Amino acid sequence: MAAPGARIGFLINPIAGMGGPVGLKGTDGLAEEAESKGGRARANERARACLCLLSGMKDRILFLTASGSMGRDCLDGCSLECKEVYSSPLKSSAIDTIQACQAFIAEGVDLILFCGGDGTARDVAGIAGHTPILGIPAGVKMHSGVFAASPQAAADLVGRFVKGELNLRETEIVDVDEEFYRRGVLQTRLYALAKTPYLPVLVSERKRIYSSSQEDEFKDQIALFASEFMRDGSIYILGAGSTTSRIADILGVEKTLLGVDVIQDGRLMIKDASERELLELLSREANVKIILSPIGAQGFILGRGNQQLSADVVRRVGTDNLIIVSTPHKLAEIPHLLVDTGDLDLDCALAGRRQVVTGYRIAQMKDTLAASML
Repeated sequence: MAAPGARIGFLINPIAGMGGPVGLKGTDGLAEEAESKGGRARANERARACLCLLSGMKDRILFLTASGSMGRDCLDGCSLECKEVYSSPLKSSAIDTIQACQAFIAEGVDLILFCGGDGTARDVAGIAGHTPILGIPAGVKMHSGVFAASPQAAADLVGRFVKGELNLRETEIVDVDEEFYRRGVLQTRLYALAKTPYLPVLVSERKRIYSSSQEDEFKDQIALFASEFMRDGSIYILGAGSTTSRIADILGVEKTLLGVDVIQDGRLMIKDASERELLELLSREANVKIILSPIGAQGFILGRGNQQLSADVVRRVGTDNLIIVSTPHKLAEIPHLLVDTGDLDLDCALAGRRQVVTGYRIAQMKDTLAASML
């Protein structure tokens, strides 16, 4: 545990999350394509949401960081004291993340706080060794167990860590093969083990994948029910996941397993839609609904793996037009549903008791929480 006067290494992957809203399902090696499609960096704003909450502890923390957009700019913007220990280029890469972490370790940091996704977590963990690490979630993929539930939760964990109130746990750093991921195949690989400050609810668990004959039966029941109510003439935006994919199978539509697709009256309108395509659709269509399934072991329905469903998209569809589907087993494994759209007002509006379709004409009520309020 860290003592007062904690030294925290801080870095941002500036391009983290750019690929999600434009449907690329990742940004590794595709930053320029993501930018050309209208993707924008979101890591800085996610990092600021965390750091600004730590301003009251500026006398107890010295941040060590990289120059420019990899950390210094954000810390200066939040008026937090820092020491620059690595000079990064205008366009940084994984090599810069690795070298910045090497500089942190050489300076004897107590914790490495980073903002990015699973790829960034891999790079950080590969250098950290026994030094604890903690992730501010900002990527497209966040399956590793080192990520806080939200930027606000990350600030809470850092504060508790500095005060010596938290224990550490060992967790898995995993990532998916993005080439397979973009083709709708989820191949997850364990890359490393890392230590992280831990408090239940505030830290994500590693994503679980369920597979059993009973699970398949419930997915079939959910899909059959959906195939009936989806014949009402409305336009349906189908989120990612195996449960929503089963709905498309029943309708005879070829869905992207890990993407977002648009269907009306059993016909595929848009395959693997981007945020821009969804907003264009919503500018001319009024009767639109979204079907979602919990993603990850913590039960995120928005903000993880489906960034195409941005706050703007959800607001235009309307919070009452979200349909949540999940098998009973998966729903029982998660304490509540979570939302993290990056829009705090919208997240609070989505919070509350929500109905979840769990079978043929069967539903359960589940609490939905804004991750930023945990």
